[in-house]
Amino acid sequence: MSPRTVARTLAVGRIAIGGALLVAPRAFGRRWIGDAAERQETAVFARALGVRDLVLGLVALHTVDHREVGPRWQRTLAACDLVDLGATVVARGSLPPSAVAGTAVIAGGAVAGELWAAGRLQP
Repeated sequence: MSPRTVARTLAVGRIAIGGALLVAPRAFGRRWIGDAAERQETAVFARALGVRDLVLGLVALHTVDHREVGPRWQRTLAACDLVDLGATVVARGSLPPSAVAGTAVIAGGAVAGELWAAGRLQP
């Protein structure tokens, strides 16, 4: 798979997750943080995170073919995903085990893919 295909695939996934959190914060938030997603206050954060991921995914799609900024954006996205992973690991005692494992796979895989793509999208 080419670096551009990996970057685009991860960006589309980010857009889908962001859109889902924006439209249905409780349903999709529950998969990450469990029953805490049912609270109205938590939905505020889920929607804010959803907008972040939606916009970041769109920027990633827009910049993937720009040799100067594409790699930098891939590294920026990797940093965001690394923070998501780290925050999940820190709070793992309060989260459903399946959510921790799922986040580790999704965010960890995204970090690896984004860093791999960034290194190969270089000018």
